[in-house]
Amino acid sequence: MGTSWSVRYVAPAGLLPSAIGAAIEETLDRIIAEMSQWRADSLISAFNRAPQGTELRLPPDFRTVLDAALDVARHSDGAFDPTLGRLVDIAGFGPAVPHSPSASFADALHCAGWKRLPYAGGRIVQPGGLALDFSGVAKGHAVDAVADRLAQEEVTHMLVEIGGELVGRGVRPDGQPWWVDLEAPPGQQIPPLRVALHGMAVATSGNYRRGNHMLDPATGAPIINGVRSVSVLHDSAAFADAWATALTVLGPEAGLHLAEREGLAARIIADDELLSRALREMLE
Repeated sequence: MGTSWSVRYVAPAGLLPSAIGAAIEETLDRIIAEMSQWRADSLISAFNRAPQGTELRLPPDFRTVLDAALDVARHSDGAFDPTLGRLVDIAGFGPAVPHSPSASFADALHCAGWKRLPYAGGRIVQPGGLALDFSGVAKGHAVDAVADRLAQEEVTHMLVEIGGELVGRGVRPDGQPWWVDLEAPPGQQIPPLRVALHGMAVATSGNYRRGNHMLDPATGAPIINGVRSVSVLHDSAAFADAWATALTVLGPEAGLHLAEREGLAARIIADDELLSRALREMLE
């Protein structure tokens, strides 16, 4: 998760832009220090290296992200899984470069699995060889956390964006909602979809920008199911982020079925554009 961000807001009287920037950077620095697997000194990296039986008491941001990740894992039957860190490294999408990928793949797949992670009372225990990877949820949480931090500064009208995940609260200075266009993947004759982020967040998952970088938790292999992008609207950017990943992994038909079952406002683009009932109703 990088630190590139964009915020539009209506500032209360007396609140300086420098104070806004400092509040945002402080929030992001805290989250990165806890949850970036690209930093060797982060909390998540320390847990991933820890020997079997090591117990970790979770700080608030880490716990919020893990709660969201495990909730989506349960409701998606593991289509979203935050324990694929070693498999992500072997596939070449993480910070580590394994010495013998072919020899370690079976072991990494065996050690993964969200049900293997002991979690109770705000503590997790390293079961042995399990590596957390929050890349499918932490960025969304960062958007939520920045918005919450600005709310503490009495900013009530804002649009926060980090790496394509957005949350809108309040309205624009002209009284209009924060309008956002969801683009279609290149080469597909599908018009952008305009949505109003009024107390809502949106996250998009897809393979058309960074290549086929998403893994199927069941097999540990990159997914090949025809899905090019999935966008989910939710009141939480963290949940929108995780759900977009889960629906992408499941594929067009199964993903749409799950979105309907969970009441998710989702747009799935494969050969065609599929809109869930909740999203269609939102657009009416």
